[in-house]
Parts: sequence; structure tokens; C-alpha cells
Amino acid sequence: MSSLPRRARVQVQTAVSKDEFSSFSELSSASEEDDKDSAWEPQKKVPRSRKQPITKESKPKRVPRVKRNTSQITDGSEGVAVKEELNSSVAIADVDSEEKKNELDTVQTLKTAKRRRKNSAQSLSAPRTKKLKAGKETNRASNLDGESNSTETPSTSTTWESICKKEENEDDFTFGQSPLKKMKTEMCLQGQPVKFPINANSFKEEVEMNWDIVQVLSERTNIELWVCANIIRLFNDDNTIPFIIRYRKELINNLDADSLREVRQTLEELWAVAKKVHSTIQKIKKEGKMSECLLKALLNCKTFEELEHVSAPYKTGSKGTKAQRAKQLGLEGAARTLLENPGELNLLSYIKTDVKGLSVLQDVETGVQHILADMIAKDKDTLDFIRKLCQNRYICIQSSLAKVSSKKVNEKDVDKFLLYQNFSCNIRNIQHHQILAINRGENLKILTVKVNISDGVRNEFCRWCIQNRWRPRGFARPELMKILHNSLDDSFKRLICPLLCREFRAKLTSDAEKESVMMFGRNLRQLLLTSPVPGRTLMGVDPGYKHGCKLAIISPTSQILHTDVVYLHCGQGFREAEKIKRLLLNFNCSTVVIGNGTACRETEAYFADLIMRNYFAPLDVVYCIVSEAGASIYSVSPEANKEMPGLDPNLRSAVSIARRVQDPLAELVKIEPKHIGVGMYQHDVSQTLLKATLDSVVEECVSFVGVDINICSEILLRHIAGLNANRAKSIIEWREKNGPFINREQLKKVKGLGPKSFQQCAGFIRINQDYIRTFCSSQTETSGQIEGVPVTSSAGVEVTNEKQSKKKSKTTVNVVLKPNPLDQTCIHPESYDIAMRFLSFIGGTLCETGKPEMQKKINSFLEKEGIEKTAERLQTTVHTLQVIIDGLSQPESFDFRTDFDKPDFKRSIVCLEDLQVGTVLTGKVENATLFGIFVDIGVGKSGLIPIRNVTEAKLSKTKKRRSLGLGPGERVEVQVLNIDVPRSRITLDLIRVL
Repeated sequence: MSSLPRRARVQVQTAVSKDEFSSFSELSSASEEDDKDSAWEPQKKVPRSRKQPITKESKPKRVPRVKRNTSQITDGSEGVAVKEELNSSVAIADVDSEEKKNELDTVQTLKTAKRRRKNSAQSLSAPRTKKLKAGKETNRASNLDGESNSTETPSTSTTWESICKKEENEDDFTFGQSPLKKMKTEMCLQGQPVKFPINANSFKEEVEMNWDIVQVLSERTNIELWVCANIIRLFNDDNTIPFIIRYRKELINNLDADSLREVRQTLEELWAVAKKVHSTIQKIKKEGKMSECLLKALLNCKTFEELEHVSAPYKTGSKGTKAQRAKQLGLEGAARTLLENPGELNLLSYIKTDVKGLSVLQDVETGVQHILADMIAKDKDTLDFIRKLCQNRYICIQSSLAKVSSKKVNEKDVDKFLLYQNFSCNIRNIQHHQILAINRGENLKILTVKVNISDGVRNEFCRWCIQNRWRPRGFARPELMKILHNSLDDSFKRLICPLLCREFRAKLTSDAEKESVMMFGRNLRQLLLTSPVPGRTLMGVDPGYKHGCKLAIISPTSQILHTDVVYLHCGQGFREAEKIKRLLLNFNCSTVVIGNGTACRETEAYFADLIMRNYFAPLDVVYCIVSEAGASIYSVSPEANKEMPGLDPNLRSAVSIARRVQDPLAELVKIEPKHIGVGMYQHDVSQTLLKATLDSVVEECVSFVGVDINICSEILLRHIAGLNANRAKSIIEWREKNGPFINREQLKKVKGLGPKSFQQCAGFIRINQDYIRTFCSSQTETSGQIEGVPVTSSAGVEVTNEKQSKKKSKTTVNVVLKPNPLDQTCIHPESYDIAMRFLSFIGGTLCETGKPEMQKKINSFLEKEGIEKTAERLQTTVHTLQVIIDGLSQPESFDFRTDFDKPDFKRSIVCLEDLQVGTVLTGKVENATLFGIFVDIGVGKSGLIPIRNVTEAKLSKTKKRRSLGLGPGERVEVQVLNIDVPRSRITLDLIRVL
């Protein structure tokens, strides 16, 4: 039965996994009793809790026919079929209500016909191992009636295919943010329906928020609704960012990794808020304090600040607000009467001389005023108005020197905050680094910070309330109107204004932290993707004074050849020079790598002097400076002890410094990212957010570069998408026990590596064909006859039998081991069939993969047919076909890092005193911050390019960029603008990027 195409526009519903919520702490807020603004402190976040294991009782029983009739994934399909699921949704096409009704009727008819043909269908079912044909998919309605609270394949089992309108090819590394595009979606994308995790709908059944998570996510991230819906669905299915970016690009409208990571962070925040609202509701219900009005207010909360504002009076141990105490005295009726029918209100009737709080008329008026103020402060329409009003008014944040500073505060620390001791700025114009600096000063008790809301905002707010929202429904006497006016003033000053100030501070801090973390991530990516320097013997130098300079010579394959210690700065420089020369000549080493730590400047001058005097002749020796951040921490780690047993930790640092030039990615992944030192205010931001982002960046870099599974280390392997420490260890153990991997399909035999993990990691794992031919010749006798061999559903593997037990276990597969050249490319195994059909179109063979002949055939064919028409013939997407073309045309051992900058090798040195204003120099970016770029120009002190001098026109447009803007490792041409020798500060202007 053919698939049913349609155009759909469905109101997206939220499916929030109960197990995927991160834990969080409650925000501290001021009590409503305080008349003054409470001191605000940046919130501290608690790390996310790990997913709880799914109990066997919670798993629905699987019906055998559901597995057979579920739409199978088409080999090579890039997309995930996004299917509509009852009560849990994410669809991307547009439909009206009439079409929706017709489709449900059609599905019901299909189900009825399915039940009638149940017996015959079983006898006619094809073997599970038959080859899938791309473009033709058998879709049958699944009988899910026997499943309660099903979390299996969505109830409508018809798969819709989607053809996306052509988008302009944008470089992933261009300057600026991804443009907001609208993509015409005719049908849903190819692929297997995404399954929601167990308990994905459990949260939705328990509490329904008054806001749509997809809508809010779209508003906060400025991304289209259908893209946000797809992102939620992909993350619910445990897809990793590298996998989505490379193989599901059409589902996310070409978003880059940073944007996708930001969306995920926002999504997790919304999930956390919804989870907290749910727990708060349950707690208040248990105490018997829940009311319809309170429930509505809680379900309207979108942030922790709003939730804290609404739920604060109901916390355990709270003595109650002024409004609550007034309600206990029975004055709530008087307050409502004042608004609904003020003519009948007689406050004198509420006076009770023997009751405290009702003894005189003034006490009664005060109680009514407190109740009205509380009603105003918790009204959704009122809060929406004041927030919108503040968006168009001048709101400033001010910081000043604290009057009573702590005795422990150092005077030097106070001087660091000189710029912020009398600081004032509009909250819409303040920079992120300024917010982080102010917060640090406030935490150190050096600064006092407050947000000022002008009186004009208060006056306009009170006028709007009297004339619109809180206008009495009848004539009110002057004394009653005075109570109402006092209530508005009291509500704004005591309740609403502190709430707004907390919200502004929290929003500014949150945005600043996110930007700081994203900047750290971009810098880290730049550093990890620095071009390697293979094929050289290197000498690593860890400089030092008293304890000498540690030397380590490593081979082109990173093997340690020699280690030593020389004392260059203790009057023995001339004697040690002969030892260094002898080492360089013996090992034919002409490249010296110096760490930038203590004594770096002196060591650099020492080697530069010897090179200028041609001391190392006949060798043409050059040197470079690299960051040694984290090398000392790594040298004493268990990983270093396992990798270099018996070697002194100081010498391990020298080895690490040398390897950072030879293969930066492989060496830097051994170090915890936050210790690499390319961030800004990294100790002031959420450590949970920082770790999650940096780990994600490392995973992205390692995955996109790819690893050779037969020679890579366990540390590098654990950073591949879909893998972790346990799975990487299992892969290494399998390799040691069974020998090298012949093809990717063997990964399915590894313990702990299920279908989902294989799907996520397979495209990023490489199997070098030369290695297989050399070391596994006995198992690859047929490798020379691969040309022309038809490839089954998994190229290089002939599946002869499959057995699936009732319990969730690995599929038993009898595999005929055959190396496959496609396993050395970036093509995913799910696309192998499409790749083979494409080869038949162009007349190519697998043996030509990565060779110039293949490139010529591809170019010739695409010139005639065009990539869009070819993708249509193959019934796949343009993105999938482009990945296949890249994989077939890229040469063996392709590494895209070679397009980026290599370390800056030098032979001479320049001093700070030699600089003059106007001098043009070349340098290497050391660090990028929100206020400027630090550049190493070879004078021992980095110069600063203010961020205002970094414009888009000065950045390279032709050169492929790793990140937005500038980042560590890039070579730039700069001009000296100012030199402050006493303070050792150099101001630079960016001329161009080299």
C-alpha cells in the first residue's frame, strides 16, 4: 500500500519526557514583607540528574506484527519521518481541520481492513532479510489496540515523504547567525518514524501547561515553528548534535551546531520549569491550599522567577503574606466588592474592636489594600502589560562601590572594578562581559547593584490600571478610590517592581552566561580543529628556571624517542646548547615546540639566538609557541599514568606539548575542556552548562574529523557521537580479542552497542582499507574483487539469518566479512544503497572511491543532470546526495583540518621595546572574548584588538571558517595603535585575516 501524501498544519503539542527533566534549585527571592528591594544574586544551577532506568513493568508488550509492519528506514535517507502521534506530536506540514478529519477516517479504515486480513497477512509476510528498495516503501497500518499508553511507533503508521524546496547553499562557518528561512514542505521526510521514549507522555498526562512549548521555544530562539517541532522530536529520540547536523540537516533547516546547542539549552530550561510547576502543584494540593485562580497562575509560569513569585506565599514554613493575613480576617469579600459593586461596600461593618487588625477603620482599609495589591501583582494581564511597557521605556542598571565592604576584600581586587564603581547603563545596551563583571563584584561584596525603573513607568502603569483592568464596575466614593490608588502604588513598589528587577537581572545574567559559554565553545572548537603537523619529528620543551627545561622528542607517529632535562637559565646555557644540538642531529629533528608557561620568553630568546647564529647547521631549525594550559593537570592524571607508565610527570608535560602540534585534537581531548583556558569568566558561569556545552563541542569536533577505529585510542573514541566511556572500552576490548574491524557492521557485535548507538556513531567511524589489506590479508582475500559486487542492505555484509528474541537483545547476524571502501568515507551505512545506485548512474565502482577518476565522473554526470534532478531520481534529499558525493570524491585519509591554520613557526624574536605605533605585524589569535581579541605578536605580551575593530569586512570570505568571528589559532595581520609599556598593554587594529 503506497504512502499517503498530504499537506498538513497541525497545532503542535508537547511531549515532555519525565525522565529527561533536569533537576534544579529554587530561586531565592525577597519576602513580600520587605518594603525595600532585596539583593539579587545570580542563581546557581544544579547538574542534571541522569536518566532513570526504565523498569520492565513500564515497557509495553510488543506485538510481533507491529515490528514487521512498521515503515522501514530507506537506506541512505537523511530524514526522519516525522509522524503525527495522538497526544504527542511533532508534525511539519500544514493541514486544515477538514483534511485532518478525513485522514483519521482513512487510517481507521486501514486499521479495519488490516484486522480482516490478519491471518492472510501472516502467511504472506516476506522474510525480514529482504533487501530494501529505495523510493518504494510498504506502509501498513499498525494494530496497536492491544497496547495501553503505547510509546511504540505512532498510531498512524502511514509514512509521508517530504521534498524540501532548494535552499541557497550557505557555508556553515560564515560570519553572523543563520538567517531565518521559511522552507516549503510538501510532504514529510523519508525515514523510519521516530519513537518517543518510554514515559514521554506521562508528564503531559499529569499536568497541561497553559503555553505551548514549541511556540515558546520558537519565540525565544527566533526559529521557525516546524524546525523547533522537529528539534524536540529528534532530541526526544536521543539523537546527538553531530548526527543531526550531518545526516538530518533538512529537518533543522540547515542550522549550525552552535544554534542547535542553544535551542537544546532553552528547551531543557522550559522542561525544567514545567517539571517544577508540576511538583509545586502537587505540593500545594497536598497541603489543601490549591484554588482555581492559583492553579491557573501556576500553569501560566514560563520562568523560575514567575513561579517563585506565585508560589512564595505557599512555601512550607512561610508565615504568610500581608494579603493572606487579611484574608484570614475575612476582608477578601470587601476587596472584591470594592471592584465589582463599590456602591454597596460599607467598611464600617467590618470593624471589630476586639480583633487585632479590625479594631479601627484604618486597619480595615489597610487589609483591603493588601488584598487588592496581591490580586494586582498576580494577575497575568497586568504583568503582561507592565513587562511590555518596560520594553519601551528606559530601564537602567547601576553599580557603585559598596559602603561597607568586607575586611577580607583586597585593595587590588577593588581596583579591578574601578570602571564599575560609578556605573550606569541601559539594560538594552549593556554588554555581556559588563554584566559578568558586575556580578563578580557583587559576589565579592565590592559593588552594590540595583535596577532603576523610572517614575514614568509607575505613573503610566497606575493610570492604565485605573482606566482599564482594575476600574470599579460602578461609582466608587472618593475614600474607596483612594484605597484603590494606594493598592496600586503598594503593589507596584512592594511586589511588582522587585519582581521585575529580579527578572531583569536573571535575564541579563542568563544571556551573559550563555554568550560566555558559547564563546568558550567557539574558541575551543577553533583550538581543537587546528591543522595537525604530521610527518615531523618534534622536540617538546616545557620551560622552567630552577628545575630546568624538560625536553621530549617524539616520532612522526607520536612515539616517545627520548626525554631529558636541560638547565638553560642557570648559567649553563652554552654547555647545554651542545646537548640540544646533538639530540636534534641524532633524531633528525628540526622543529622545536615551546610551552608558553614560566620562562617561556627566556627559552624562546635562547633558541632564537642559536637559530640566528645558524648553530644547528645543517638543520634548518624552526620553533613555535603553543599553549600548555592543562598539561600539568594531565601529566598527573590516571590516563597519563596509563599511557606513559614510569615516566616523570614533568617529562609527560613536555610530551604533551609536542603532541599538541602533531595532532592537536587527539591530545587536547585528554584534558578537561575547562582547563584549556580559552574562555572568559568561566568560573562565574553555570558549571553544569559550561561542562555540557564544552563536552558537546569536543564530541562535535571529534565526530566531524572522524577516527580510525582500528588505531585510535580509547580516550578519543569515547568522544564520538553515540559512544561513551563504557562503549569505547567495549570496542577496544573487542578489537584486542577479535582483531581489527573489517567493516562497520561488526560494530553491532560489540557488547553494549545497540541499534541506536550504531546509528549515531557509524557515520563518524572510519576503517582504513590499506590497514585492513596489510594486517588482515587472510580475511580479505576477496577485497581485490570488490568492484562490481552488489551490496546488500549493509554494504560489505551479507545477512543470512536474523533472530529476535522476546527480550530486548542483540540481533544475531551471520556475517560474511568483506571490507567496503565506503566504510572509509563519511557516508552513513543507511545511505549505502543510494550510494551504490548513484555509482551505477555515473558508471563508477567502489575501487575508484577517493580517486581523481571518481571526481571526474561525478562532475561530468552532475553537469548534465544536476544535483536536484539526480536526488529526485534516487528518491532522496539533496543533503543526503551531497554527503554521498563528498564521501565518494574525497581522497583516502581526508582531513578537513588541513584547510585551516597551522602553528606559526618562527626563527627570530621581537621585544616590546622594539614596537612603534603604526607598525604592521602578523600574529596568531590566542583567545577571543566578548570585548576583544587577544593576539600573540611575538613580543611576550599579547595585544588586544577591541571588538569594535573586528568588522565583517575585515574577515575572510573565501576561506572556510570554523566558527563565527575570530578564534584561537587564526593568523591575522594587525597594526599597532597604542603601546602602554608600564602596564604592558598593546592595542591593535585588525587589518585582515591571513
